[in-house]
Amino acid sequence: MLLGLLVFLSVGFALAGIYIWAAPSQAQRSLQRLAQPGAPWREQAARWAQPLARWSLPAGAWQDSPLRLQMLQAGIAREDARLIYFAAKTTLPLLLAGTALVLAPAKAGDALHLLWLMALAALVGSYLPNVFLRAARQRRQREIFEHFPDATDLLLVCMEAGLGLDAALTRVAQEIRLSSKALADELQLTLLELRAGQAREQALRHLALRTGVEEIATFALMLKQADRFGTSIGDSLRVYSDELRHKRMVRAEEVAARVPTKMLLPLVLCIFPSIIMVVMGPAAIQIVRTLMPMFGQGG
Repeated sequence: MLLGLLVFLSVGFALAGIYIWAAPSQAQRSLQRLAQPGAPWREQAARWAQPLARWSLPAGAWQDSPLRLQMLQAGIAREDARLIYFAAKTTLPLLLAGTALVLAPAKAGDALHLLWLMALAALVGSYLPNVFLRAARQRRQREIFEHFPDATDLLLVCMEAGLGLDAALTRVAQEIRLSSKALADELQLTLLELRAGQAREQALRHLALRTGVEEIATFALMLKQADRFGTSIGDSLRVYSDELRHKRMVRAEEVAARVPTKMLLPLVLCIFPSIIMVVMGPAAIQIVRTLMPMFGQGG
């Protein structure tokens, strides 16, 4: 038994030594990644989607396309994202139409009905990427709008503490990341544009275009007017932050006021029948138990 244990330990240590000797170190792995970077899943997906995207990819300049602006407002900044988008618009109609063809009941004389069903499925598939893009865009814009009043308050505090506008924006971008990554990324990109030499007015205009939020466009216009006419940015920010907080409160009240209307359908379909069954069920059972013997005797 001792001999077997020694053989087991010897073989185990030998295999461990071979692995340590043959396995590359962390530095070697880093150098290999730099020399031959492995393509992430997005790049692989874009490479696979490129042949399919050619069937629905529109002609024209992509930089000036409204779809590119919508993708930026949805937080999709990769250039190869359009390939995946148009590949989905190519494959989803065919996939859903084929699914409708397979799952639809095959009956004689229903060729026209099947054709309409396939056309409807293809139409739904062609609009699904638009729906997902619109939902992502609206979700990101709502997140930015909800956290932008906090960012303006923090910007006002930083400027009243003695920081300049650029330094205050840098501080706000660092602190607001804890609550809103989307807003922090947009502010950080604006700061990079400012450091690259762009004018503040142009960088703020790009910020308003990338987000698509009306309040940020108003914010950029306010800073532009303050720089042009020499007014105090702190006073303008104080008034504007109060307006933003009031607007956020009004929007929250509007959402809360729509809750009873949205709850009406679940109440009518799900809760009211259950309540009626619980309240009227025992009485109905008692009535049946009382009247059934009477009807039996009468028969």
